[in-house]
Amino acid sequence: MSPRRREAAPGPTAVERLAATLRDAILERGALAPGDPLREEDLARDHDVSRHTARAALALLRAERLVVAVPYAGARVATLDDAALGALQELRAALETEAVRLVTERHGSPWPAEVRMPMDAAVDALATAEAADDWRATLHAHAAVHRAVVEAADSPRIAAAHAQLESEILLVLAHLRPDYPAGSLAEEHRCYVDALPERAGAAVREHLDRSTGLIRAARRAVGGV
Repeated sequence: MSPRRREAAPGPTAVERLAATLRDAILERGALAPGDPLREEDLARDHDVSRHTARAALALLRAERLVVAVPYAGARVATLDDAALGALQELRAALETEAVRLVTERHGSPWPAEVRMPMDAAVDALATAEAADDWRATLHAHAAVHRAVVEAADSPRIAAAHAQLESEILLVLAHLRPDYPAGSLAEEHRCYVDALPERAGAAVREHLDRSTGLIRAARRAVGGV
């Protein structure tokens, strides 16, 4: 009897590939800025795909809130004003607070080393990226710290909801660099993780309120809304 052939995992579809290319242009390379138009016919021509594929790729990015549909004007790269930023941070705070509550409920305080390990490793990676003065790497390392906090709760629903918000905060920070003195971002997050077992939601809210204030100050400095 011949051995069963192992089927290869399916690769990304044309829609997923185009969405990934556009996501990279928005978040990584900065080639697409908030407010830039995304016309289906232009995307189809430039990327040699059908308009149906371009439309479906834009729909994926709308689900991530990286793209918005403007009536009578088509799709554009999303722009988060101060009100939208505040709402985003409030939702992040709610999810992280509940995650922290679950971690403490299950593991007590202080958190055991095996719970802290992924968070500490993420903070170390953030320190490395920050020391290299690599803002893009710093952004992703920063997101990884918060992801590690949420994932410690071992709640797939909370983790999935939190992951959906990462693209939005990356969208804001990819085009804006708040005033963090060298080395301060990693140190601030180390203190944040240290404070969570005892101060829980209060630590979450203080941390996110501070980052919101710095983002808003940076936007005002460059003439943003």
